[in-house]
Formats: sequence, C-alpha cells, structure tokens
Amino acid sequence: MKFPPKKVILVTGANGQLGKEFRELSKAFEEFEFLFSTRETLDITDQAQVYNAVSKFRPDYIINCAAYTAVDKAETESDLAFLINSSAVGHLSMACRLYGGKLIHFSTDYVYDSVTDSPLKETDLCQPQSVYGKSKRAGETVLENSEIDWINLRVSWLYSSFNHNFVKTMIRLGSEKEELSIVNDQVGAPTYARDLASAVMTIINIESGSVWKQHYNYSNQGQTNWADFAKEIFAQSNINCKVKTTTTAAYNAPAHRPLWSVLSKKKLTDTFDINLNDWQKSLSACLSLVRT
Repeated sequence: MKFPPKKVILVTGANGQLGKEFRELSKAFEEFEFLFSTRETLDITDQAQVYNAVSKFRPDYIINCAAYTAVDKAETESDLAFLINSSAVGHLSMACRLYGGKLIHFSTDYVYDSVTDSPLKETDLCQPQSVYGKSKRAGETVLENSEIDWINLRVSWLYSSFNHNFVKTMIRLGSEKEELSIVNDQVGAPTYARDLASAVMTIINIESGSVWKQHYNYSNQGQTNWADFAKEIFAQSNINCKVKTTTTAAYNAPAHRPLWSVLSKKKLTDTFDINLNDWQKSLSACLSLVRT
C-alpha cells in the first residue's frame, strides 16, 4: 500500500522558546513532516535564502517563530527590529506566493495600546507606541497586503519552560533575593507557549478557507498584573520572596509598555473551538517542567 505524502511544516526560529515548543509537540503529529530552521540554517532576513529553502522543501505551512523581541533594545536598534519583524515577513510571504504554502505568524499585544475596561478585539484600533510594537504592526501590514493565505496570532506575555522569559527570571531572582519590585499597573494575561503551539496545530487541521487572512488574539484565560503574576509564580514554586509593587512610570524602562493587554479571544474560540486554560493552570504545567 502506498501512503500519501506527509504535509510539510517549516518552523522558523526553532531555537526560540516557541520554536522549541513546536519541536516537542511535533513528536505527537507524525502525520506531518516538520522541518526546523534556526538563524544559522535559515536567515529569514536574507531573501535569497528564504526563496531557496521554500522552493527546495515546498512546505504546505510555514510557522514563523522568528522575531526580534528585545523590547527595550529595539528603541536603539530600530533598523534590525523592522528587518526581522517586517521585511523578513515580506520574504516569507512572497516565497509562499511563488512556491505555494500558507503562513502562520505571531504578533503582540503591543500593537494595540488602548486603555479600556473591555478585552481588546482584533478590530480595535492599532496604535503601537514603541519601536517594537511598530515593527510588529508593520509585519502585520505586510501580511494584510499579501496575496497568500495567512493567519496572524496576537499574543500577550509569552513564557515557556525553555529559554529566558519572565517566569524563569522570577524563579531565579526570587531564589536569590528577599524582595523584588515589580509593576502592578500593567494588566494582561500570560500565554504559555506550549498551549499556543497546540492551538496552532488545531488551526492547521482546519481546512476551511474562511479562517485564513485573519488576525486572532491569543492568551490564556483570566487577567492579572505583573506583580500578581510574580506572586503566583513564587506561591506555586514555594519561593519565599516578597513582592513590592511599583508603577510603570517609576520603573522608567526605555520602551513604552501598554497598560492594558487583556485580549478578547472570542473570535479564536468561536472559529476553532479551542478551549483555553486559565493562566494559573498553565503556569502550573510549565513550572512542573522547569522543576524537573
């Protein structure tokens, strides 16, 4: 019996925290052939490299986990931020147009920056205030103007058991210090990267054309602030570290941070019938891996 060929998924940025989650998750999806590329094996800012890779492997889907995410450094490295977060998205989308394939991309809550009492919807005004947010919005615009099938997931407060992120930083600092000052006037919801990767695989398995060419918000359920997020990390990890609250203004970071990042996920859950975990539950799942 001859089996049909497997659909091919090319994952860029495979050494990042989200890319590593796809590496882990791929073991459960044997019906797909996964190709994992890193900055060393595929520089998405190099148009020729992108075209050569896509023409050679002809992926059915490209999952673009590569991104410039150094929010504060972007203020002085704007050219690099826009190169990775916008120009490179153009290379990937044009390669999809030339050689086939659908593109799944990830953006950020930083594209909104509206202070409201209601969860932010995909149709709300985009008005990024930082270089990072503007570069990510520029990448979204590239997709909107392309002629390919794409999905863009706007994500808030991403973390994982892999690499550097807020959760792992709090575990390290909380174990070293008796007290930490953390802002409590930025409100949002954490996103466990493993949940996000799983949601993407659900999306890929839905063939309806109407789900493409769309922005979707994604995070875990509920809302919190950074100080309370840290307190929950310490509580679940049995770390005895006091959290002293401070304000965004007092913290005085180089880049502007949105004060309201609570995202409405109704469009995503209605479209894909995805059940979202509460953020505390997903944090517990992540911490179980960090501790092993």
